[in-house]
Amino acid sequence: MEGAKEFGLRNVSSHCSISDMDDYDLSRLLDKPRLNIERQRSFDERSLSELSIGLTRAGLDNIDSTYSPGGRSGFDTPASSARNSFEPHPMVAEAWEALRRSLVFFRSQPVGTIAAYDHASEEVLNYDQVFVRDFVPSALAFLMNGEPEIVKNFLLKTLQLQGWEKRIDRFKLGEGAMPASFKVLHDPIRKSDTIVADFGESAIGRVAPVDSGFWWIILLRAYTKSTGDLTLAETEDCQKGMRLILTLCLSEGFDTFPTLLCADGCSMIDRRMGIYGYPIEIQALFFMALRCALALLKPDAEGKEFIERIAKRLHALSYHMRGYFWLDFQQLNDIYRYKTEEYSHTAVNKFNVIPDSIPDWVFDFMPCRGGYFIGNVSPARMDFRWFALGNCVAILSSLATPEQSVAIMDLIESRWEELVGEMPLKICYPAIESHEWRIVTGCDPKNTRWSYHNGGSWPVLLWMLTAACIKTGRPQIARRAIELAESRLLKDAWPEYYDGKLGRYIGKQARKYQTWSIAGYLVAKMMLEDPSHLGMISLEEDKQMKPVIKRSSSWTC
Repeated sequence: MEGAKEFGLRNVSSHCSISDMDDYDLSRLLDKPRLNIERQRSFDERSLSELSIGLTRAGLDNIDSTYSPGGRSGFDTPASSARNSFEPHPMVAEAWEALRRSLVFFRSQPVGTIAAYDHASEEVLNYDQVFVRDFVPSALAFLMNGEPEIVKNFLLKTLQLQGWEKRIDRFKLGEGAMPASFKVLHDPIRKSDTIVADFGESAIGRVAPVDSGFWWIILLRAYTKSTGDLTLAETEDCQKGMRLILTLCLSEGFDTFPTLLCADGCSMIDRRMGIYGYPIEIQALFFMALRCALALLKPDAEGKEFIERIAKRLHALSYHMRGYFWLDFQQLNDIYRYKTEEYSHTAVNKFNVIPDSIPDWVFDFMPCRGGYFIGNVSPARMDFRWFALGNCVAILSSLATPEQSVAIMDLIESRWEELVGEMPLKICYPAIESHEWRIVTGCDPKNTRWSYHNGGSWPVLLWMLTAACIKTGRPQIARRAIELAESRLLKDAWPEYYDGKLGRYIGKQARKYQTWSIAGYLVAKMMLEDPSHLGMISLEEDKQMKPVIKRSSSWTC
């Protein structure tokens, strides 16, 4: 999971103690009365009822509202299963039990889930911490099960941590940076709890987390959509938190691209894997976070300026990504025939990509029908690798057009063995090998070919794949992937990742009882059983573009 999870908490300035602060705690915002909001369609999306995806009328009634309700049921019973007539898979109950074991409490209130509950491992490292990125699937599972309080607590606690002074080796981080993770320390003698936050100073490579802030905004919108509770997002604390994150990522730089420059280790692939610059993983998350912020920011004096800046950036970013990062058969053929050293605004080969730099595997990998967003684009260089998270988030955020979304699904179906194999889902494809592996990864022993972040298979990605399948009207793909996961995940004790070209082997350093593997499975199951849950994590095309997604002929419920 996180290469960044190197445990080594030190007494540096960002390791402050919440117990030493005045009792901001959670009570100041948790005790505010909830508004009884009329169920109406959110201004930031079209209802899924405008998309011909053949859902049941009952499902559409749920989607066509301000929120996608999780419903409430018994403490240990998934709410979504209670609303369906068929028996849930026996793995579901085991998964819920394992997820609840991972809960972390601060002053008797649940504030997150630890990364892994693997007591068999000799090295704890920092897998006993709550990671912002990792908690997202856990949060979605609790929201879908009608248990939003833990998500609210988490959002408030990380927001509080954002306000700390953050330093890494004497460099001061931007005010809006969110922590990569935090740990709750219990003192049984003093009977007090203290939170210790990590902003990257303990990470392998000392990398500050760029994506934590994006995930925080995305999760805030998911909470708002799921519960219908606008009061949390509208508090001054949350509004300020969003503005601080946006100030960081919308700042003007020397770069002319309408995108976000980032260093290695700023996304799920958080060790050196050649994804610096403008990787699709960050671009797609950036786009989605901007769209979520656009829906959540209040149009007051301060918010209005950010709303205008976001609108401009979204327009430029979508143009850039849909045009330059997209690859299909026709585009590959065009690049293959590129002329180089073109000058002036009439240049077709704008980034001076040398056709001979196209790797051989791409020509065999690219089907006649299908396409995907490639890993990266920069002058004279294109990273043609497939990255699962970036492409799935592109679909969910509508960074991908409806046609591109369908093409990504076509590619997954056409290249099932390569991208799914025997355990969903390849984090990237293909693996870096031999001399290139030595140069790019720095001979990283954890990222050998077809392992970990170098072509490993990650069960957590199952929930993103399922959401993308439902949005594009292809639930049969998700069902097939979930069945593969159910054949092994529980038996293998919920590993962090799998190794090998087909994902047949438990990862050589994979933790067992990895929380986001457990939560990712639960979210995928609940979403497939009740597609109305898609509303909390999916954004439709904006009002200026209203193409209708045609129902797949293979859609069955």
